[in-house]
Amino acid sequence: MSNPSNLKYTASHEWVKTESDGTVSIGITQHAQELLGDMVFVEAPAVGRSLKAKEECAVVESVKAAADVYAPVSGTVTAINGDLDSSPEAINNEPYSAWIFKMKPDNAADIDALLDAAAYQAVVDSEEH
Repeated sequence: MSNPSNLKYTASHEWVKTESDGTVSIGITQHAQELLGDMVFVEAPAVGRSLKAKEECAVVESVKAAADVYAPVSGTVTAINGDLDSSPEAINNEPYSAWIFKMKPDNAADIDALLDAAAYQAVVDSEEH
C-alpha cells in the first residue's frame, strides 16, 4: 500500500491529516500496523491534554507488542476515536481512516515541516535495509 500523498508523516510512523476546521487527525501508518500485527487495545490521550511535539501520548497494543504513539506537533487534544475501544482492529483494516486522536496545533505551520509521503517512504525503506 502506498502512503497517501494528502497526509503528512513522522519518522516515528504517525500519519497526520489536516481537517477543514484546522484540527489534525493522527493515526499510525500502514507500515507501523504491519510491524505490530493484530491490534487488541488502543489507549488514547485525554481530551483537553496539552501535548508537546514528539511527546509520548498514546499506546497501541497488538498481539506482538505495545508501541507508543507520539504527538506530531505541539497542541491540545480535541477528540479521541472511541470506536477503537471496541474495534482496535480498525487500525489493521484501514490504517489511514482509523485515527486515534485529533488535536488543535499550537502553530499550524508546524504541520508543513513534517514528512511528505515520499520522504516517509524513504524512512521506511532505510529501516528495511
